[in-house]
Amino acid sequence: MKWTVDRIRKLKGTAKIVSLTAYDYTSALWMEAAGIHLILVGDSLGMTMLGYDSTLPVTMADMIHHTRAVKRGTESALVVADMPFLSYQVGQDEAVDNAGRLIKEAGADAVKIEGGAFRAETVQHLIHNGIPVMGHIGLTPQSVRAFGGYKIQGRDSEGAAQLLTDAQALADAGVFALVLEGIPAALAAEITKAIPIPTVGIGAGPGCDGQVLVMHDMLGITKDFAPRFIKRYAEVGEAMQTAFANYKADVEAGTFPGPEHCY
Repeated sequence: MKWTVDRIRKLKGTAKIVSLTAYDYTSALWMEAAGIHLILVGDSLGMTMLGYDSTLPVTMADMIHHTRAVKRGTESALVVADMPFLSYQVGQDEAVDNAGRLIKEAGADAVKIEGGAFRAETVQHLIHNGIPVMGHIGLTPQSVRAFGGYKIQGRDSEGAAQLLTDAQALADAGVFALVLEGIPAALAAEITKAIPIPTVGIGAGPGCDGQVLVMHDMLGITKDFAPRFIKRYAEVGEAMQTAFANYKADVEAGTFPGPEHCY
């Protein structure tokens, strides 16, 4: 049965939402087989797939390309595509055009945009034009330059109050779910209780309605990046390096291919 925005919304208070990022067909196939509810084609592909040091250089062409690949690997999971930097900030009409491309050309079921109450009008404009929207507040990576780095948000009373305001404004605007990233666990739990839509946390503690992780982080593929909120469920990167090294040794020794590999 296909996961829709309405089904995801109705999980609030009944079951946890399970989400991961994916950027290619093969990863999406395995996530689909595992029963992941929501697959986010994150602009984190800038770092995980393209070798950038942030999400900022990611383009609409990048997002369309990778979302198409993920969509081909899914049947039931809800596919949400990140809108990249400056694809929705310039104006509402441009936001609709770009979000529409992610839905129409790439096959996304919904889009995700970053920002708080000041994004409410853009969210409403997208939804009024038939485009489901997932919100994202807290540590928003597209604002990393303004934040002065990847810093936990909402630590003081003023910041916490603003995040509560942002969450309510986005819920009122019509987002079907809200990503809470890099905020104190107690604040995330408070926000989750205060709004009628599900929250999906990343570095926001267990009080959220669901969780999302970057696939490369939880599989141990990412090198030299281990913030405390990540749990590594495998060490795929080390396994890959070992396999590559063993292959190299076999080829250099002349033991691969062996008789069993020949026609």
